[in-house]
Amino acid sequence: MSTAPPSPVPPSGGEPRTPPWQRARAAALRVLRDVVHDLTTPAEPPPARPAPGERRWPHRLPYFLLGVLTAILLPVTGTVLTNNYGLHPAASGVLAVTQVTPLLLTVRRPLQAWWIIFPADVVGGFALLAVPGQEQPWPWTPMVIIGYLALALALGLREGRRTLVTVWLLSGAVGALFELVSQDRSDGSPVLLFVLGGIMLLIGGTVRERRDAQRRLAEVETISEAERARRTLLEERARIARELHDVVAHHMSVITVQADSAPYRIEELPPQAREEFGTIAAMARESLTEMRRLLGVLRSDGAGNDPERMPQPGLSRVPQLVEATLRAGVPVEWEIPEAVSRLGPLPQAVELSAYRIVQEALANVVRHAPGAPTHVSLTTTGSHLGVLVINYAPPEPASVPLETAGTGHGLVGMRERVRLVGGTVDIGPLPDGGFRVAARLPLSAHGAGAESGSDRSAAGPEEVEIPRTPSPPAPDG
Repeated sequence: MSTAPPSPVPPSGGEPRTPPWQRARAAALRVLRDVVHDLTTPAEPPPARPAPGERRWPHRLPYFLLGVLTAILLPVTGTVLTNNYGLHPAASGVLAVTQVTPLLLTVRRPLQAWWIIFPADVVGGFALLAVPGQEQPWPWTPMVIIGYLALALALGLREGRRTLVTVWLLSGAVGALFELVSQDRSDGSPVLLFVLGGIMLLIGGTVRERRDAQRRLAEVETISEAERARRTLLEERARIARELHDVVAHHMSVITVQADSAPYRIEELPPQAREEFGTIAAMARESLTEMRRLLGVLRSDGAGNDPERMPQPGLSRVPQLVEATLRAGVPVEWEIPEAVSRLGPLPQAVELSAYRIVQEALANVVRHAPGAPTHVSLTTTGSHLGVLVINYAPPEPASVPLETAGTGHGLVGMRERVRLVGGTVDIGPLPDGGFRVAARLPLSAHGAGAESGSDRSAAGPEEVEIPRTPSPPAPDG
């Protein structure tokens, strides 16, 4: 009764250990796959064409040099193989074309050129071995050595280290094979090609690695410069945010507290005054809310919560601006047609820009032309929203302006907002001493279809509710 040999016991209860010869075979297969991959896959894509305005001669010089070398080697190779080596003219012509012509590919595809030239050189060596009684250099002719050195330099400039080492070892192995086949015919050209080819591969590889190192260094410097600029910007924005918080926000908070506590601190305050103090407190709180949002934007580094995604004022709050301006003593007439009130949802950038334009224009009237009759209107013309704010010359005797000079930042901000949404704006004085702000904003910002808003409105979705009241009468005097 025969018994089967005992199976290997796995150490410490694990899986059976792989025999050494299997591990060696797996490693050899991995190396072979890597070698085949390196020899069939270029390390870099072909060089890009020169950009418009860039100098072209550095890109054309390699083509010129290789063209000259090919034009010289092609006829010389065919003539030498026929006359000096005694090879048939047809065979000489085929070898000359396959050994020399692919040099024209080495600028853009050196690895593919190597796959043509190297086998052709090997075939040429065996073909010359079949011609007896020759004392010429063998197996590599002088033309083969010159062409192969040019090819080796091109390979070094484009391929990685492992590919270059593989190419170098293959050339040495084929040279050793020829030495073994016919030691009497060999004159040392395989050793010469092996040494000189290695030098050319080393030179090309060194230049390539130096070029790659310079490119990576330039990329690192660019990233570092961008990071420094970004850090400087964040520091400056943080400084501005601190100044706004310490100065403006503090004063607005004091105004809010004083307006809220005035009805309790002042006895027998008339109802109109109580209402006015309540309005002042409400506007101060709203200003503080927008100030906090602005501080969040300034202190944001672009990551995490974005304060700009918070709800922004839009067209539905334009009447509140008009009412606040009326309470400040400026007679304002305003007009919002039914077509505007039923536009439907608009891009947030368009609504915010329209609101800010009206807000800045009315603020300028309060500061620079108190008491001046003012007209505000929103209209639609095709696929655009029209915003018009006109203040006429203030009546006589005119009130003293709160500010006699401005920085101009408000007008610059208007133009920037309009430009960001792709609209136009016309700002300037009137002949009678007034001032005019007219903006034309597209109803679809940055590619949002203009007709989609109309379609949504017709379909009956949620609309922008804009109260429509008759024009309030101008105050007396």
